[in-house]
Amino acid sequence: MSQSPVSPVPINLVDKLAQFSDLWSQKKVADLNNYEVKLAKLKGEFVWHTHDDTDELFLVITGRLTIQLRDGDVVLEPGELFVVPRGVEHCPVADEETAILLLEPAGTLNTGDAGGPMTKAAETLS
Repeated sequence: MSQSPVSPVPINLVDKLAQFSDLWSQKKVADLNNYEVKLAKLKGEFVWHTHDDTDELFLVITGRLTIQLRDGDVVLEPGELFVVPRGVEHCPVADEETAILLLEPAGTLNTGDAGGPMTKAAETLS
């Protein structure tokens, strides 16, 4: 079996973030095994939700993110990450515009089990 050619160009997250301005819309920038590496810009409060089958990694690039949990809040500054374990209800909140990187299995819905109008499939950035 032949492998796909590997691009010798790194992915520049600053350049990728400059390509979009919409909030709460995940943008896929890379694939890793059966996972997607995604960027998003957040501001305001999302919806309470869980992912029953997967953990979810949040890495703050710019801004500040609070991940509300039923047992207390986790506050992330730039360069910090937190993994929400599978099955744990959470609600991301950003008081200021915040850029994050997410790592989760391909096809994971952003709203998990909650559904609703904020549910969006990840779009691929070229």
